[in-house]
Amino acid sequence: MKSTYIGHLYQTDQGVFCVDPTDQFVAQTLIESGEYGRGQLEQLKLFCNSGSSVLLLGAHLGAIAVPLSKLVRNMTIFEANPDTFRLLDANLKLNGCTNVEAFNFAANNENTALQFVLNTVNSGGSKRMPVHRDEVYFEDAPRVVDVPAVRLDDFLLGKSYDVIFMDIEGSEYFAMKGMPRLVAHASVIFSEFLPHHLTQVGGITIDDYIECFEGFNTLIVPSSTSVFHFENIKDVLRDMFESNHGDEGLIFIREKVDISFK
Repeated sequence: MKSTYIGHLYQTDQGVFCVDPTDQFVAQTLIESGEYGRGQLEQLKLFCNSGSSVLLLGAHLGAIAVPLSKLVRNMTIFEANPDTFRLLDANLKLNGCTNVEAFNFAANNENTALQFVLNTVNSGGSKRMPVHRDEVYFEDAPRVVDVPAVRLDDFLLGKSYDVIFMDIEGSEYFAMKGMPRLVAHASVIFSEFLPHHLTQVGGITIDDYIECFEGFNTLIVPSSTSVFHFENIKDVLRDMFESNHGDEGLIFIREKVDISFK
């Protein structure tokens, strides 16, 4: 068997990472600054400890998963892009992440094969085939491949998690619909929120998205350093949708908690 090029190796503040240098977002940020996703990692630390079990969907090459794995009991992570998964698998081994299970599947509402867009300039933007094929999703002439997709309640039968983190480019609704049991156990869920992903990629409404978070009584919107409780959450999400206000990681907490930003 001939050797295969995987990527370039860099020592960063968050670990040792094998990256694809043609990626102009996650990889370049790691190369140039030595870190990526620091803000989200710090937010996750607020809700995780040495006893936590974490489910991370959209792990990419592991910039968040690797350092977080050192702080929690165990992690299960998914990355649908097969090219990125090869980097992720290498990075878990390079950093000795023995408490992490990693799977090359997409999280979905049914067990099937999904058409998947493999972006290159921003591989973190790879996603399920958008319902509305806006040219913005295809600017870098990506390959389109079929990837296996699973209902997580089926695939992770018998497992449960304290914290669920989702950065899956418009598949959040479908992932949630495929894991109601896991959602019911989780105390905190992080979810990327981009209105155009809801409508253009997933073809769903804001009310479809809101329905997934019934039973969560606190919402943190990091981009506006705001906290809302159950009586206001639906209106806040609708207002964000109407004003096209996205957030890289809304935080839904099952309990009603009071948090102040200083």
